[in-house]
Amino acid sequence: MCDLKFIKLFFFPACLLTLFTSCNKQFKDDNYTAYFGGEVTNPTNPYVLFCRGSQVLDTIMLKKDNTFFIKFDSLTPGLYTFKNEPEFQYVYFDKNDSIMVRINTDEFDESIVFCGRGEEKNNFLMELYLKNEEDKKKIYDVFDYDYPKFKKNVDSTYAIKKVFYDTKKKELEWSDDFDIYAQACLNFGHYTKKEIYPIVHKARTGTDIKKDLPKDFYDYRQNIDFNNLKLKEYSPFVKYLTYMLNNVALSNDLTPNTSPADMALDMNIRKMNIADTLFKNEKIKNTILNNIAFTYLLEDQNIVNNKKFLDKYHVLSTDTSQHNEILKIGNAIQLLKTGNKLPEVALVDEKNQPVSINAYIKKKTVIFFWTESLESHLAAAHKKIMEMEKSHPDYHFIGICVDNNQNNWLKLLSNYKFDGVTELRAANFEDMKEKWVINKIHRTMILNPDGTIENAFVSLFDVKFADNLK
Repeated sequence: MCDLKFIKLFFFPACLLTLFTSCNKQFKDDNYTAYFGGEVTNPTNPYVLFCRGSQVLDTIMLKKDNTFFIKFDSLTPGLYTFKNEPEFQYVYFDKNDSIMVRINTDEFDESIVFCGRGEEKNNFLMELYLKNEEDKKKIYDVFDYDYPKFKKNVDSTYAIKKVFYDTKKKELEWSDDFDIYAQACLNFGHYTKKEIYPIVHKARTGTDIKKDLPKDFYDYRQNIDFNNLKLKEYSPFVKYLTYMLNNVALSNDLTPNTSPADMALDMNIRKMNIADTLFKNEKIKNTILNNIAFTYLLEDQNIVNNKKFLDKYHVLSTDTSQHNEILKIGNAIQLLKTGNKLPEVALVDEKNQPVSINAYIKKKTVIFFWTESLESHLAAAHKKIMEMEKSHPDYHFIGICVDNNQNNWLKLLSNYKFDGVTELRAANFEDMKEKWVINKIHRTMILNPDGTIENAFVSLFDVKFADNLK
């Protein structure tokens, strides 16, 4: 039942009328009309992306009052995502659902409330997600516990959420298809704790707890449908797989006295081999292999090892549509190896004039990145850079804004005083992202006075970052 009073608080009249009508309308068996709309407070983009998996189905522009609305003449029931980038969340549509959502990007997940036909199951999924997130905040000290105490803690928190799930399932009588996601949201957080426990316990306490675990500790793995296509891009499942693959890959000790880079290569090849054995469905297997490949190639930048990794990846993966993308990243990383010149990308200065990055390299240089949508990072990054500028006057520091709006960039800079920092803006971020492999905003590059690369893959907030400037 639509809560009309609640909707009036924040939805515009046209959508309200459509939603109210759709809540009571009778639909024919072959009618798959659906509606989606809402309001975004403090939007980070002037649109909402409506997606299924990784595919964008519609780009819904925000109106002047930051509301949005779309009618789907035919929408297949199932799980979708909506994004006001960089944040996203899930929404599930049954046949003929009409769903409105309220979002405040300042507290994205916590602010989300659904209303309309289909609201109950979506609010349940959101509430269960938030319970899991709150649980995460309390879990790390629990990993220090001995096994009996750990088991008591995680079983009790799971039991509380299981009661919540059972109650809502009986009350709402949702579909079997929706129950796949409801169970996944309930179970995979619990399973993830168990996968993490022996690894984190050893790291934090120095004690290998594996010998104290009962033989049936991992029996829940036998009940997981690893080849369920509906889950292949569902976050709780994907996150669980990440930890499970790490745990299984670590079940046999790595070769002693190897370098961190070689250990990373060994671990990730092990994970690919496990995935090749575990996943019988090729689409899921290729998705997992691609996830492993993206993560490895963007985190570990040992040039020789990258080739060994890619050779193995191409043997195991049958996803020809992704091979070029993976290879493109691998090739780009090769071009960023130590001693190479930094590839040219489209940049502009404060007068909106095209500039070459190499024209600014006259001495040792640090390049860092920021975006207006993460202003806290902007301030923190510049604060650290300005401290570095004082302690390392032999370095030149260049900040590059990755946003596409010149006026917004200049307006934001006018609010600060970043002495000693050269400010530039990416004129084409996609080009920069591809050539410089920019996957994280805290990424930093260090160049030599002749413009060659000293280290193109450094985290600005690494505690040992300053060691790279010696």
